[in-house]
Amino acid sequence: MTTQVIVLNGGSSSGKTTIARSLQAVLPDPWLAFSVDTMVEALPPSLRESDAGVTYASDGSVVVGPEFKILDGAWTAGIAAMARAGARVVVDDVFIGGPDSQQRWRQALAGLSVLWVGVRCDADVAAAREAARGDRPAGMAASQATAVHQGISYDVELDTTRTDPLDCARAVAAHVT
Repeated sequence: MTTQVIVLNGGSSSGKTTIARSLQAVLPDPWLAFSVDTMVEALPPSLRESDAGVTYASDGSVVVGPEFKILDGAWTAGIAAMARAGARVVVDDVFIGGPDSQQRWRQALAGLSVLWVGVRCDADVAAAREAARGDRPAGMAASQATAVHQGISYDVELDTTRTDPLDCARAVAAHVT
C-alpha cells in the first residue's frame, strides 16, 4: 500500500518542521505538511495560557486542558479526512501524552498507510536551538527530548543532533512506498 501519511514525533526544537519541509522537497509527489504548532497558533487567544486550553509551566512542560483536547481531536480527524480524500500528509507532532498520543493518531488514521518517524535530538543541542529561536518557553526542548519517545513505536528513527535535515528527509523518503 502506498504511504499516505508520515507522522514525525519529537520534542520541541528537534528539527521536525525542517524535516517536514525537506520531505516536501525530496518526495516526488506533492505532500501537505501540518504542525501541531499551527494548531496551537490557531487557538483563540482565550485558550492560550488557559487551564481549559494550553499552559506552559516554568520548567517548560506543557499542560493541555479539556477544550484543547476537543479541538485537537477535531484537528486530528481533519488531517485524517484529508488523507482519506487523497492528500499525502506529513504530520509534525509532539507526543506529550506518550503512547496515548500515538494511539489517538492510530485511531484517527485507521485504514491508512502510515510511516511513523521518531525525531530525536540531544537535549543540550535542542535546548541551544530553543534558546536561539526565542519563541519557546525555556526548558521545553530539554524536558521533551526523551520523554516524548517513551513507549512509542516507530518505523524509522532519526537523530538530528549532528545530521542535516535534508539527509534526515532522504532517509525517511527511502521508506516511503
